[in-house]
Amino acid sequence: MDKTTSTDYTAKKISSSIKVDGNTKKPIWKNANWSKRFVDLVTGDPGMYNTQVAILWNNTHLYIAFEAEEPFVEAKLTEKGSIVFLENDLEIIIDGGDCYYELEVNAANTIYEVFFIWKDAYKKGGKFDIPQFDVHQTEAYTFGGNYDREGESFWKGTHPRGIRWAFTNYNLPNLKTAVHVDGVLNDNKNVDKGWHLEVAIPWSSLEWLANGRSLPPTSGDIWKMFLGRFQKLVVGGKAVQPHPAMVLNSHGAYDAHLPEKWSKIKFVD
Repeated sequence: MDKTTSTDYTAKKISSSIKVDGNTKKPIWKNANWSKRFVDLVTGDPGMYNTQVAILWNNTHLYIAFEAEEPFVEAKLTEKGSIVFLENDLEIIIDGGDCYYELEVNAANTIYEVFFIWKDAYKKGGKFDIPQFDVHQTEAYTFGGNYDREGESFWKGTHPRGIRWAFTNYNLPNLKTAVHVDGVLNDNKNVDKGWHLEVAIPWSSLEWLANGRSLPPTSGDIWKMFLGRFQKLVVGGKAVQPHPAMVLNSHGAYDAHLPEKWSKIKFVD
């Protein structure tokens, strides 16, 4: 990617490693560039709760930290692979050109992972035509984007590129996540401050997403990422639909799966 492209966030390189324990108040995170307050996914207005992200990296790992304000921290889904966006979650999506990886984490540190491959890039005998990405497995699905099964977009979704293959049994090798709750989880009698998330991803685990870029990055490299949050909001006993969504950069549409709208992250020494 052109290193002169305007960017949305600058990730600093560090020489040390980070112990992933959910503590985003460690001294090393104080030296990171903490983002602006997240904005509404559609309108770009300030998010209903303060949410910020910071990114650091070294030669072996990509580190991402979130701080999420929330007065009533809840997370009932505890089984790995649960669809945590049905509750409250923090999300990372990393673009790889012909593919992308999605990670969602809730306040109980339950993770949900999906690996997406654009159907137009999945060719017989091509690089994705391997047992790991066998489209005949029971946990492989077609996906057209948020709300892709409605009206005229029922089969192909609304994105100009069409649909993706979604592999819901994908596990990113050696992924580490940790959560710290600043309050009491699942106790709405207690008013909480929020929750914090730390994520460590080995660069060696991102080979499918490198798309010709070096691993680790060289100073000035730019990667596109979705950095966001979905918040279950109950009013009068009913959940607001769709859930309020807060992101680093607004999309102008209620669809997280628009790589062209994702934030441009610049890695610097």
